[in-house]
Amino acid sequence: MNLAESTWTEVRDADVDVAFLPVGSTEQHGPHAPLATDALTATAVAEAAASRYETSAGEDEATARGEALVTPTVPVGVSEEHRAFDGTMWVSPDAFRAYVREAAASLGASGIDRIVFVNGHGGNVEALATVARRFSRESAHDGYGVAFTWFEAVGEHTGDMGHAGPLETALLRATHPELVREDAIESAREGAADRWGEWVVGVNLAHDADAFTDNGVVGDPTAGDAARGQELLALASEALCTLAVAVVDR
Repeated sequence: MNLAESTWTEVRDADVDVAFLPVGSTEQHGPHAPLATDALTATAVAEAAASRYETSAGEDEATARGEALVTPTVPVGVSEEHRAFDGTMWVSPDAFRAYVREAAASLGASGIDRIVFVNGHGGNVEALATVARRFSRESAHDGYGVAFTWFEAVGEHTGDMGHAGPLETALLRATHPELVREDAIESAREGAADRWGEWVVGVNLAHDADAFTDNGVVGDPTAGDAARGQELLALASEALCTLAVAVVDR
């Protein structure tokens, strides 16, 4: 169920078990991928998982499920590390945490108090963990929430994440192929860094992305085709659906 496309009476009459609140960013993703990449991928995973969410097997028999609601996506996140690249937007961690937590809490007025924050940006991970804990500890409501980052739930693919590299490019090719600048893929690969950061004895010396990548890319985007993207979408949405069942049952 898509919240933004629903009427208030449809939400009132729906049997909503859990809400997926996608969170992304508006930041550079190399010369070949749009600035909305993290928001687009988080939303795609949330929508795919919502369509999977119907029934789950209990110990003795299948248990009927209600609906999973997909909320509007939070499009700007904690992305100051990309500030050297044009078009990047960001907010402070404090502003981000407050906004996302309050947006989630507002769903309680509609009787929706189980939330999974579906994340597509690495820079949001730490802040979202705090948001989920604070949301779950609020004394004003009985809500419970957890944070889920899609590229941490794709099995052996996770190690290839990078930035605007094979995984994000693959998922975009599967879900939004019209937004991938195919004529820039080769230059994206040629200018890419091998890994995120400059590491010495386990410490990253680089605070900003432009310290180690000239074009904003980490990893090889040519290694991410649409078939791999479909596999990533299946793995991530299945994991998110499994998590949602656990959140509801808890």
